[in-house]
Amino acid sequence: MEDGWEELSDWSRALKRDPRAFARIFDRHEGRVFRHSLNLGASFHDAEDVTAASFFELWRRRDKVRIVEGSTLPWLLVTATNISLNSRRSLRRYRTVLDRLPRTTDIDENVRLGSSIDKNEDLYRSLKQLNPTDGSLLVLTAVDGVAINDAARLLGISDGAARVRLHRARKRLQNQLDRSGDTRPHAEGVGR
Repeated sequence: MEDGWEELSDWSRALKRDPRAFARIFDRHEGRVFRHSLNLGASFHDAEDVTAASFFELWRRRDKVRIVEGSTLPWLLVTATNISLNSRRSLRRYRTVLDRLPRTTDIDENVRLGSSIDKNEDLYRSLKQLNPTDGSLLVLTAVDGVAINDAARLLGISDGAARVRLHRARKRLQNQLDRSGDTRPHAEGVGR
């Protein structure tokens, strides 16, 4: 129980933004969270990422963390599980998108059918003209395959606002690309 008192004391200090107290909590639980992430089937590298993200969430959400029997460890383990599952879902969606892409073995055909440097620059310029939040939302959902509710949370906006902003951003981007003469299939895919 003495360790519980120490952690509660450290947690009380961490709530007051004491980085040394938070570091002691990290040192106390990092190994356990890492091993838990590995047991969930994560690779060594992914387990490191899940562990780091779990402690980032602990710091970010420190005012809402539920302490169980004087410890943050249960909260950290649940958070690590959720992060790991979300990561696997994202990877699955990414692989599904890659599997749907047409495959050709003729490199010259890919170059001929692919976008020119100028058209990529048009897309880049069009994206830069969007509001930074809208551009980030569009890239997170259309390119990175992040679910809209997860992207909304990352950007600090509500799900409803994210849906409206994403719809408007797609239309603006499509209009900008149409004006620049870029009507390739990728532009239509972004506009969906």
